[in-house]
Amino acid sequence: MAHVIVNPAELHDPVPWGYSHTARVPAGSDLVFVAGQYASSADGSVVSPEFADQVRGALERLGRALAAHDLTVADVVQVRTYVVDLDFAKLGAITEAVAATWGQHPPTNTLLGVAALATPDIAFEIEAVAART
Repeated sequence: MAHVIVNPAELHDPVPWGYSHTARVPAGSDLVFVAGQYASSADGSVVSPEFADQVRGALERLGRALAAHDLTVADVVQVRTYVVDLDFAKLGAITEAVAATWGQHPPTNTLLGVAALATPDIAFEIEAVAART
């Protein structure tokens, strides 16, 4: 059995905001932890100063990291996203990219507004936990 996403009816619908409330992972699953990914080129430099490009690029790199374990974004049960100078426009770019990546079944997500990330040009970073059943 694959992981199960549940959004209890007693809680608001989080999907339009790009996350789900809960995920259950079956016993015996292998967990893969992916460190924070940002929109980087092969040499580690940021590929674009545009926030939406950084979000899409980070999600692409997340997919590549998961592929190293024969997993896809469909196997992700939890993400944490970090945003420098979080505002409503940035939230819109994130929810759009999450919808394009996970559709109506996004993983659980804790979104954190932060003062800075590893270098001044990184505006978005995402880390993940994926489960292989």
